[in-house]
Amino acid sequence: MINQKNLLAFFRIVTRLIFNLALVALLVGLLVSVTRTLLDLGLAFSQPTVRLGLKDLVTNILSLVVVLELVRAFVDYFEYERIRAEILVEVAVVFVLREMMLGLFSGDIRGLDVLVWSAGILALIGARALAIAFPYGKR
Repeated sequence: MINQKNLLAFFRIVTRLIFNLALVALLVGLLVSVTRTLLDLGLAFSQPTVRLGLKDLVTNILSLVVVLELVRAFVDYFEYERIRAEILVEVAVVFVLREMMLGLFSGDIRGLDVLVWSAGILALIGARALAIAFPYGKR
């Protein structure tokens, strides 16, 4: 017989299965990315200029940091059985920092744009501080 208790148990099993599959996919992607980054390390030395070689290397490494933060968010879900706001804000901070650094490195961000990006990062850091100061579920 289908009742709410059985349906909830089924939901939890399916949710854990989906999160496990997503975590495995992220880990496989992370391993492939690390391997490709190490293999591309030789290209950094073979490019005509140092900047061309390092641009791809920096992009790959910063992308790896973002994926690592996502993996940490999924692992954190298993520990607390919910996604904590502070972890999501940390992922957002890392992603925005990555985009800003890539923009600065490629020369796309100049002048006032740096101020706007910095204000966005400060807002995210403020949101993280609030998430830590006022955790959900604790009084």
